[in-house]
Amino acid sequence: MGTRVFRSVDEPVPTRFDYWSDIADQVIGPVELRPSDDPDFRDLWRLGRLGAVGVHEGVVTRGGALRYREHHVRRADRDGMFMVTGLVRGTMGVEQDDRQAVLRPGDLAVVDLSRPSRVVLGPCRTTSVVFPREQVPLHADALTARTASRIRGDRGMGALASSFLRGLPQQLDAIDDVSGARLGTTVADLLTATVTGCSGPGSRAAADGHRHALLAQIRTFIELHLGDPDLAPARIAAENHISIRYLHKLFESEETSVADWIRRRRLERCRGDLLDPRLRGRPVAAIAARWGFRDPAYFNRVFRATYGAPPGRFRDARLLP
Repeated sequence: MGTRVFRSVDEPVPTRFDYWSDIADQVIGPVELRPSDDPDFRDLWRLGRLGAVGVHEGVVTRGGALRYREHHVRRADRDGMFMVTGLVRGTMGVEQDDRQAVLRPGDLAVVDLSRPSRVVLGPCRTTSVVFPREQVPLHADALTARTASRIRGDRGMGALASSFLRGLPQQLDAIDDVSGARLGTTVADLLTATVTGCSGPGSRAAADGHRHALLAQIRTFIELHLGDPDLAPARIAAENHISIRYLHKLFESEETSVADWIRRRRLERCRGDLLDPRLRGRPVAAIAARWGFRDPAYFNRVFRATYGAPPGRFRDARLLP
């Protein structure tokens, strides 16, 4: 599926922190970086995707902190987005919802990206996955109840999830788009089992399963066929062995519609391509067509309504020269 790698050493020391702050704004959205005490820090970010699931690997050599304040959240359009971050080695702390978790190597923690949080990093290596809440078959309350809480990585489901996530970034370049979307569903299922296992058998997380599992299955089907401009509810329902009426009911329970979900995911994939430096030379219309938008004028209109600027201007304003 391809990865992007950013290295702080690509910039001279005097301007390195400003460069890394710009990269952070592109990679993870608006965020406040605390500078490293050593201006010659040698950090790295590796980014990839598995369908709707983003995969991030970070290497921090001198320590620091990331803070998502209220004004960052408002600017970032992260509503409904969550991150599960795993500490591979080193030290790391997560703060959110008046909770603090100090992680040991192998441990995991959940962060709600639609609300303020703080991540404190010593020298470390981390692997994180970022996903829309709808991608996992859990009620939002179940995820929110686990924010900034240590999920132990030395036993049970936490150990399985930690081991799986640890090796994921190095394999992304060998995974094609179709397999990647399926693997993204596997990641979501694994995280669901992990959070559910930590919440206890009587919790809402443990009891809320079948409908959300079916939704996850349907969203995976949609993800695999976003590039088909003829993708429609009748086909989605037939391929997933349910009625069209029940399909619409499933999405209504999530306060959206099938059409809105398809449009949102297509726009998000187009946004990702527009921000990919490797695709800088690809025409906007070609990116739109790749993700199922037949009419360039319609695509420009809905993209601008969603992201506040036409796609070409959006790309030019955010990609570094």
